[in-house]
Amino acid sequence: MPLKVDVDLIFKIAAIGIIVAVLNQVLIRSGREEQAMMTTLAGLIVVLMMIVKEIEVLFRTIKSIFGL
Repeated sequence: MPLKVDVDLIFKIAAIGIIVAVLNQVLIRSGREEQAMMTTLAGLIVVLMMIVKEIEVLFRTIKSIFGL
């Protein structure tokens, strides 16, 4: 069974990373370090939520393959 790569997911994660990096720099340069940190944490949480969904699908697939 070939591994399916979800290119859309990769692009979404990359886009979130770019947006967070830009916002982080803008906030830091305007003296808002605390908001910059919160923006970075929010971006990380969003990406982790996206990855957790994919891991759930992976485990369900493995479970069905082995009949667990």
